[in-house]
Amino acid sequence: MGKIFNVNADCHPDLHYMVDLKDRLGKIKKMVDAGQYFTINRARQYGKTTTLLALAEYLQKDYIVVSLDFQLFSAGTFKTENTFSLSFAKAFAKAWKEYNTSCPDVISQKLELLNTAVFEKKEDFGLQELFEHLCGLCRDSKSPVVLMIDETDSAADSPVFLDFLSQLRGYYIQRRRNPIFQSVILAGVYDIKNLKHRFVKNSERTYNSPWNIAADFLIDMNFSKEEIAGMLIQYEADYHTGMDIELIASLLYDYTSGYPFLVSKICKLIDEHVAESENAPDKSTAWTKTGFLESVSLLLTEKNTLFESLANKLTDYPELRNMLYSMLFTGKTIPYTPLNPAISIGEMFGFIKPQNDMIVIANRIFETLLYNLFLSDELLDNKMYDAALNDKNQFIQNGHLNMRMVLEKFVEHFDDLYGDQDQTFYEDDGRRYFLLYLRPIINGTGNYYIETQTRNKERTDIIVDYRGEQFVIELKLWRGNSYHTRGETQLLDYLDYYHLDKGYMLSFNFNKKKQIGVQEIILDGKILVEAVV
Repeated sequence: MGKIFNVNADCHPDLHYMVDLKDRLGKIKKMVDAGQYFTINRARQYGKTTTLLALAEYLQKDYIVVSLDFQLFSAGTFKTENTFSLSFAKAFAKAWKEYNTSCPDVISQKLELLNTAVFEKKEDFGLQELFEHLCGLCRDSKSPVVLMIDETDSAADSPVFLDFLSQLRGYYIQRRRNPIFQSVILAGVYDIKNLKHRFVKNSERTYNSPWNIAADFLIDMNFSKEEIAGMLIQYEADYHTGMDIELIASLLYDYTSGYPFLVSKICKLIDEHVAESENAPDKSTAWTKTGFLESVSLLLTEKNTLFESLANKLTDYPELRNMLYSMLFTGKTIPYTPLNPAISIGEMFGFIKPQNDMIVIANRIFETLLYNLFLSDELLDNKMYDAALNDKNQFIQNGHLNMRMVLEKFVEHFDDLYGDQDQTFYEDDGRRYFLLYLRPIINGTGNYYIETQTRNKERTDIIVDYRGEQFVIELKLWRGNSYHTRGETQLLDYLDYYHLDKGYMLSFNFNKKKQIGVQEIILDGKILVEAVV
């Protein structure tokens, strides 16, 4: 059986198409060589487990690597110091032998002592005794020992785990006198560095972090365009589709910003679903821009664990939901302030990222997903959506989307329903109502995203993909003729960028004497369809 694109659990280079991790592993090894303790905290399905497994192999030449997974520990493990210490001792001894098959007699004896404590279920076996054993193993080991623990989120709420981190910190500080791990690497979604340990001092409750010794992990785990191209080269060597690797790699990066799960998922959809479908009878026709856009549409309509997790976080953290809603629908720009709780949560779960000292949605896929989620709350009771449902069949002609007709009908319905509303209504809701009108028309076949460079309170560019065709629609607030002319010039620039000959402009005009409607003009050899409501 040949390789596949994998989106479940960890990836193996002999089984799956993967990006080359050597550069990333080399950078992490430098942190290990420097004796740093750190946390790889990234959002879900970001390749953390794959990275740790690859790192364990990468380090084995120079280090004794002990790799644990807290997900394999039962819930009861973290209830008491004794149960945790015994479980950790058992897992540690087993992992040492698995990753390091030949052990000197002195190490074998010390591992046996650990197992003896486990088998006897010593009731007085706690963290202090556990670390005495660990310290002894590190002292007598022929090579420095690296401890890696995956899925630390499983223990994040446990006071015992905080005590365990405190022990690591204490031994780290004293490691010149008492040999301990060369490096400790924890992996999870939550930033363990910010967990606080409560203790009593001078009759007052105070807090400190038991993991404040950790170095910052600044290594980029997103796939670069070049790394994505390398993975596609592997695939092309097997199937000879004739794909334009540079084009497909660029599209994958532009839509996902290199989020590992999203890159692999889109590739998997192209390979296993788009190929041999009605629109793409073979792999050669699937690995095209049209096939790529079809896979994005499939992705945005599926239910997967990553999307479900993101949706749940909007319910769990109302402040995060409010911030994202303001960014998307009112064009609100928010400075990047990592100490802000909503920003910290959004960044930790992968919703947002810093860019030019501001926060932006992490990638186009997430942005469209968020728009769809927010709009879905209004679909049943929104008259613009109902109007689009009634109109939608007339907009598709010979398989092509008639965007001019979409604008004409939108202007007509919007004027009937909201023509007498005031300026505040338009500023906050105009864009939202256009997306509500657009969604049922392209739903299931096309998709849209917002051009982040132009989203603000006065202007938004919407890019619509429909069966391989792209439409650029500029949404803007009317600020007079000179501003309108500048908007036309900006739209022409975007048409050049997307290699299009026709563009669309939808202006929300507050002037009571305005003339609503749609007209078509020609500028610099390009057609501009301009609608005013």
